[in-house]
Amino acid sequence: MTASGIARFITAMVTPFDADLNLDLNRTEQLADRLIQGGNEALLACGTTGESPTVFYPQKIEVIKAMVRAADGRVPVYANVGDNCTADTIEFARDVQDLGVSALMCVVPYYNKPPQEGLYRHFRTIAEAVDLPVILYNIPGRCVTNMTAETTLRLAHDVPNIVAVKEASGDMQQVRSIIEDAPSGFSVLSGDDATTYDIMSMGGHGVISTIGNVAPALMRRIVDLAAQGSWDEARAAHEHLLPLMKGLFATTNPILVKEALNLLGFPVGGVRLPLVPATPAQRVDLTALMRQVGLQPTAQ
Repeated sequence: MTASGIARFITAMVTPFDADLNLDLNRTEQLADRLIQGGNEALLACGTTGESPTVFYPQKIEVIKAMVRAADGRVPVYANVGDNCTADTIEFARDVQDLGVSALMCVVPYYNKPPQEGLYRHFRTIAEAVDLPVILYNIPGRCVTNMTAETTLRLAHDVPNIVAVKEASGDMQQVRSIIEDAPSGFSVLSGDDATTYDIMSMGGHGVISTIGNVAPALMRRIVDLAAQGSWDEARAAHEHLLPLMKGLFATTNPILVKEALNLLGFPVGGVRLPLVPATPAQRVDLTALMRQVGLQPTAQ
């Protein structure tokens, strides 16, 4: 961890559903325990991988409570509270910060396409309204708007409890600029498993992971080796796992992440519309990739 206290290897956990696509809170606790035992240093509740667009605020509260219960102080739980309305985000964030989470994550507002000054004011207003550390989340592929390095750095320098950014822009020059000019203790986290090695090699802190749901020990090894500066071993571990990192995104996340857990004999249910289940062909391809990296699917 850095001075900010943010973990290096954090998995954005899927949200388990039952056969009727209702929350399965018992399974949520079981999955959190499984991921902690698998090597996760922290868990993120209600991220995109947790189907945040279709798990509404009251359900998010229940998911967060279940994850905090399951973690039982063994690892921190972070919660995604970001929305495209600043006032709504603040109201929800204030509710969530009393549930036992250790940090809040806020995504760049989507659909309304704010300018950079709007992004700055949005995140600063939220951070100043809560007592917990805040992680920024930049993912222009989903939100359309890219938060520039200048805006991220302005927030990092101006707002003491903005302590990290999950960077999923894919722009390595932008990431490098943030790493080089960030204040001491500010963590730059990869928002994409496949860029973790590259971002850590530039001085980034770690990753908020998707594949950590499925292969936590294998992803933890990459992060640990990179943190130790064992770059040759880290690259080899990265290249070994890379086919599955990419394969899990052959269709919209988290369709295949949930399917992979189902294939591993740990069913977490399906996905809510407008997402749809994996096709038979996608299931076949996924099974092959899982076996390629050493996982053993037990279901077909």
